[in-house]
Amino acid sequence: MKILIIEDEFNLADAIKAMLLKKKYDVTIKTDGDEGLDEALTNIYDLIILDVMLPGIDGFEILEELKNENIDSKVLMLTAKSTIEDKLTGLNNGADDYITKPFHMDELLARVNIQLRKNNKDNNIEIGNTVLDIDKLLLINKDTKEEVSIIGKEFQLLENFMNNLNQVLDKEQIFNKIWGYDSEVESNSLEAYLSFIRKKLKLINSNLNIKAVRNLGYKLEVLDEKTKS
Repeated sequence: MKILIIEDEFNLADAIKAMLLKKKYDVTIKTDGDEGLDEALTNIYDLIILDVMLPGIDGFEILEELKNENIDSKVLMLTAKSTIEDKLTGLNNGADDYITKPFHMDELLARVNIQLRKNNKDNNIEIGNTVLDIDKLLLINKDTKEEVSIIGKEFQLLENFMNNLNQVLDKEQIFNKIWGYDSEVESNSLEAYLSFIRKKLKLINSNLNIKAVRNLGYKLEVLDEKTKS
């Protein structure tokens, strides 16, 4: 999972990053409010750790802009301010959690894990007649109980689509989310993986479909019986 840290205290940001890397998270740091907002607006991050006091625009302004742009990343705010007014400002403007400096790294990690588990608290994602089992790495038809293994990039891609149902995801957004900015993977690899996923969906008689949207990207949709026939 991808985490963005927007924090101007270099040593703190590096310490948080080092801890999260040990837990196998993919971590990016931005130390300026404006750069942090630009990065957050890519909407490729599962969680944003956001400081309030930043050079450029502050964390509250970033939070407001993320809400206006319908960015679905979880947001955990960091601040040296502990007053109830500051906490309520963050939470009322869309923050998912709030932690006051100084804090223990174990507490921060626990809060990160809680936020990243929330969308998958039952260890699966269920859409239409289809279940993606997060723990067992299985794609399951909940009606017929047909199942097929799905791992690696296929799993990551389908999970991303299922978390963004009916939303058009462009190729760049998908590549950045799954392979990262610096990946040298060729563009036709995406089409190959999507072909594999479609075959697995068909194999279990899923009513999900990954549709190519001309000149825009791809989106996951649920087919009704009339569309399937």
